[in-house]
Amino acid sequence: MKEELSKATRTESDLIGEREVPETALYGVQTLRGIENFRISKYHLCEYPLFINALAITKMGAAMANFELGLLTEEQANAILRACKEILEGKHHDQFPVDMIQGGAGTTTNMNANEVIANRALELMGHKRGEYQYCSPNDHVNRSQSTNDAYPTAIHIGMYYTHLKLVKHFKEVIDAFRRKGEEFAHVIKMGRTQLEDAVPMTLGQTFNGFASILQDEVKNLDFAAQDFLTVNMGATAIGTGITAEPEYASKCIAALRKITGLDIRLADDLIGATSDTSCLVGYSSAMRRIAVKMNKICNDLRLLASGPRCGLGEINLPAMQPGSSIMPGKVNPVIPEVMNQIDYKVIGNDLCVAMSGEAAQMELNAMEPVMAQCCFESADLLMNGFDTLRTLCIDGITANEEKCRKDVHNSIGVVTALNPVIGYKNSTKIAKEAQETGKGVYELVLEHDILSKEDLDTILKPENMIHPVKLDIKPNH
Repeated sequence: MKEELSKATRTESDLIGEREVPETALYGVQTLRGIENFRISKYHLCEYPLFINALAITKMGAAMANFELGLLTEEQANAILRACKEILEGKHHDQFPVDMIQGGAGTTTNMNANEVIANRALELMGHKRGEYQYCSPNDHVNRSQSTNDAYPTAIHIGMYYTHLKLVKHFKEVIDAFRRKGEEFAHVIKMGRTQLEDAVPMTLGQTFNGFASILQDEVKNLDFAAQDFLTVNMGATAIGTGITAEPEYASKCIAALRKITGLDIRLADDLIGATSDTSCLVGYSSAMRRIAVKMNKICNDLRLLASGPRCGLGEINLPAMQPGSSIMPGKVNPVIPEVMNQIDYKVIGNDLCVAMSGEAAQMELNAMEPVMAQCCFESADLLMNGFDTLRTLCIDGITANEEKCRKDVHNSIGVVTALNPVIGYKNSTKIAKEAQETGKGVYELVLEHDILSKEDLDTILKPENMIHPVKLDIKPNH
């Protein structure tokens, strides 16, 4: 009996003709066609809850405006709003099975939302699913709208909420680097340029440097996200507002502001806004900037931890899993490596967003679905990557203090600290001789009687080499 019920269907029709829709489905015929037409990827709408919630919010705003204008009955409006609130509570998300990558500029997604909300509203009104004469996906849930304003508005709202989550996870990984900067503030090490020995610094400065270059991107992300708060609701098909009443746009924006508490505003030019996807281009670019910087940091972590005996070996990364099926004892830097790969994916997604953004034609950009998928995916990947890197790598990093100290002592690079006192020519002579003989800089300066031991010790004190200092010291000759 259960199997028979699962096979029960209802007949629905659209422009193309009639189809049998599963009776258990809240979605309808147009969603069914979208499922069949777009078997493209594994990225389905149901995997992006903030986007689904944003679709519900968009439909709530439209319903409130339409009711205020007398375009919906009180019963219809209340049922639509209740259905949307259930979605916001996390219900019915499994009824959004369409592929995020789709033709039609998002029509499949918009109709998926319209049909789910309409059918749930019908149930709340005491009717059967598919009895659209009482509450229609098109005539009531989609009243005063087009896919071309409702869909991008939902993307904007969904991406803004995604941004708020992303920033939280991003700040947590920045704080983790800061904590390591404080922990390693006393550890003297060699800095490097072009992978060659440079001058001394502290390991704390290295980690604080990681934190600071990432911290700069918080403001950039926030700035890019502000564009999401400008929407084109009321533009309908191409920005002229056809099928919408004169007061609809302002009332809908007011409703969206009330629902979300966000400073949502109407675009100044709805014609231009309807084909413009620059907010997605801008935010994707902001995520790419983070990916580029995070990639550099993870490369540095891998280099600093290289070894354990034949590499730099200045830090130890937490050992997470055996590193080889053939080499006993090998442990790989798997967490920074996976963050590297996330960064490459985000950078690749950004290229897709940029190319799709320039593909707008006339009054619409039909490529917006893949832009949305890329942006939502990049944000999700970064959030997962930040949490993984922080908890499984950064928090457990330890310093090899003795190795760092030994490298500084043996380095020719410390001769740079002598430049202001003994001059570049003498410093070069010492560096060259150290390279040729294997002797240390400290040993050679004393051997050539260039400085007294007391003055040399003062110059080469670690604390005098990691920030600007004024030393009143003269060479012996």
